[in-house]
Amino acid sequence: MTHPSADLLQRFSFDDTVIRGEIAHLNTSYQEVLDRHQYPDVVARPLGELMAATALLSSSLKFKGRLTLQVRLPGNISLLQSETDEQGRLRAIARYNTEQASDELTLVDGQLVITLEPEQGQRYQGIVAIDGGNVAEALENYFEQSEQLPTRFWLACNTGTAAGFMLQRMPETTTAKHDPDDWNRIHHLATTLKHDELLQLGNETLLHRLYHEEDIRLYPATDLSFYCTCSHPRIATALKQLGEAELRNIIEESGRVEINCDFCQQQYQFTSDDVDEMFAQSKVH
Repeated sequence: MTHPSADLLQRFSFDDTVIRGEIAHLNTSYQEVLDRHQYPDVVARPLGELMAATALLSSSLKFKGRLTLQVRLPGNISLLQSETDEQGRLRAIARYNTEQASDELTLVDGQLVITLEPEQGQRYQGIVAIDGGNVAEALENYFEQSEQLPTRFWLACNTGTAAGFMLQRMPETTTAKHDPDDWNRIHHLATTLKHDELLQLGNETLLHRLYHEEDIRLYPATDLSFYCTCSHPRIATALKQLGEAELRNIIEESGRVEINCDFCQQQYQFTSDDVDEMFAQSKVH
């Protein structure tokens, strides 16, 4: 039995149909993000929903690489970003005007950007309009426009917990005839799902409440976790783009170069010896 307080992603499908689904619960992984940033509720909640959506989509990653969802907005909340890899390791960040009071922060219309970055292969990016920060609606529009796959999302978030529920009608792969009403019936039952049920119920209980008259196949759950990809070598590679002279000037003025990872707040320090190492190879003839 799965427990809603676990960080898990679990797939399910309906026998004799081409409909599948995913359920994601984020607890510790979402709380790890909140512990590192003092986001007001108006920022934290949609960021949690975005993380849940990212977790749901991670099930489609069949390669080593990253999936990123970015909500880009022109208002005082300018960015919500969530990332995952094929192992369900997540991180997230938000950017907003910290000078404004929380009740003045709003999610306006903008863009949802979906990026797939395989370690080997071509980078893919899709862009769709997003209205008022409604991630579920934007993703549904994306799948309708770009993938031609009927897909529906339900996302929920409260203090320290986020969850997501997805239904998708896959293409016909056999000559078997499926009831054309399957999708309408299964989707309609899902519209009765309440936020509290999605956040608080275990997957077996939730699916039984929605679909006790359907034949459902529930697959083994996979773990979700917080993980930041930053490291001393990665930061060094980025710093190298500034050039040796600029780094030497910073060290002369401050004694060292200090960089904080925006995602996890880990601090990295680079000394003159580190700069020597960065540019040593380029000086070898």
